[in-house]
Amino acid sequence: MPQTEQSTAPVETGLDTDRTSVDEVLARMRALDAALPPGDGIAVFNRVYLAVTQEVGRRIDTGRFPDARAAGTLDVRFAERYLDAVDPPADRRPPACWRPLLQFRRHPGVRPLQFALAGINAHIGHDLALAVVDACRSLGCEPDELEDEFDRVGELLGSLEERVREELMPGPDLLEIADPLTHLLGSWSLERARDATWTAARALWALRRLPDVAEEFTERLDTAVGFAGRMMLTPLSGLTPLSGLAP
Repeated sequence: MPQTEQSTAPVETGLDTDRTSVDEVLARMRALDAALPPGDGIAVFNRVYLAVTQEVGRRIDTGRFPDARAAGTLDVRFAERYLDAVDPPADRRPPACWRPLLQFRRHPGVRPLQFALAGINAHIGHDLALAVVDACRSLGCEPDELEDEFDRVGELLGSLEERVREELMPGPDLLEIADPLTHLLGSWSLERARDATWTAARALWALRRLPDVAEEFTERLDTAVGFAGRMMLTPLSGLTPLSGLAP
């Protein structure tokens, strides 16, 4: 049976965190972590995202979000987008933004840092905008009412990006590829991606009564984020360091 394209448009699920909790999405992430080989590209990103989701859960439990229900709903909708992308139903394809990571997840020439940041790119650049709209529909609110929660989750992601770069940047034994890797990934900024995502979320919310336009907007966003992800996953084994290239 041929696969059908998975709709990436925001969906009205009717769920709230009483039925789909942070603990439940954490359990799905831990199950993925246990099932995948450590070097698998999805496993690399999953470990990164698991750490973030655990921290969000701790901060919700300790009252560090202004609105715990809103924060939990946004976090769950966000995580569900990722989990449905990397483990979709048999008759659906994952969104375009996730396909490069799924395709290159076992490529020996792609470094762990590339896997992690490509996952962050797909999840922030595409999934978060749709998750904001999903959460607004579940909570019956406007995007501006979720801005504090969006910003606080974004702060966590920003600190995570720094840690990812520190932990996964190539060591001395991989200096021959460090220059092209630094050049390739240094052009991407999580802060810029977050700003663009917030704009996209507000645009999608404004377009919710124009489904054809909203679908086209979402497809173009998905394609653009996927293109950036494919560039981030360029295999680097055997590349000459940029410092050694002729001008």
